[in-house]
Amino acid sequence: MSIPEHVKIVEVGPRDGLQNEAQAISVADKVELIHRLAEAGVRVIESGAFVSPKWVPQMANTGDVFQQIEKREGVTYSALVPNGKGMEAAIDVNVQEVAVFAAASESFSQKNINCSIQDSFDRFLPVLEQAGKHNIKVRGYVSCVLGCPYEGAVDPSAVLEVSKTLFEMGCYEISLGDTIGVGTPIKARQLVEALQKEIPNEALAVHFHDTYGQALANIYACLEAGIQVVDSAVGGLGGCPYAQGASGNVATEDVLYMLEGMGIETGIDLQKMIHTAQWIFQKLNKTPQSKIARISPASETD
Repeated sequence: MSIPEHVKIVEVGPRDGLQNEAQAISVADKVELIHRLAEAGVRVIESGAFVSPKWVPQMANTGDVFQQIEKREGVTYSALVPNGKGMEAAIDVNVQEVAVFAAASESFSQKNINCSIQDSFDRFLPVLEQAGKHNIKVRGYVSCVLGCPYEGAVDPSAVLEVSKTLFEMGCYEISLGDTIGVGTPIKARQLVEALQKEIPNEALAVHFHDTYGQALANIYACLEAGIQVVDSAVGGLGGCPYAQGASGNVATEDVLYMLEGMGIETGIDLQKMIHTAQWIFQKLNKTPQSKIARISPASETD
């Protein structure tokens, strides 16, 4: 396949990013972040998660966030849901799209969500059932596609099996997550090409963490394989819980800079994203993880 002319960016900073930050963020700041992302041209924003506040306290106010978002036409505001209870909470605040998450590693599934891979599929059944009744789209995440903190290397056949199951259950898009960021370009491309044989390319997305500095190279390799959907987090929000002090999600601005340099359209304003990264990291009293936000002049506006 050839490199695509347009790439859809799925912004995961307000969920996958903030849930891994030690500092709690107010509802007002989360809503402001989401508004700024939409203003910059982001069309898919993962805005929260309806999960147990005991395990993910940073997402405890997701319902309030969704109630306060001033939704823009043409922008999808999605949320992560682990089960039927989470789906009910999402429906209560009129969420347009939800995501479920499974793992390609049995050990990771047990340690992360306390159930087997098969049991996780069973938990998703009421989610898919309710989604069908309410015309809500469902996205599927697959964790540990290129490596597991407990098992090491993960066989592509395991990734394919989980991905196919999610797709056949009704997930319109499957996001392939390199959870610990150990992937390298050749392996990333080979994985994508293996999945493309049995899952439509338009149903595949990539979600690379930058723990070892390989995320942009991995994205480029997958673009060469025809991938058209990339997950990223403004400023590189979020850490990697399995590598102390390491960066987590690849930064949206760095991805945009690369794509613009390749002549690939995203519809997103790079400068506005840089300023948004600087703004949210100022709230966190931290420096953005992204290379481009670090070297760019700070925005003069709050």
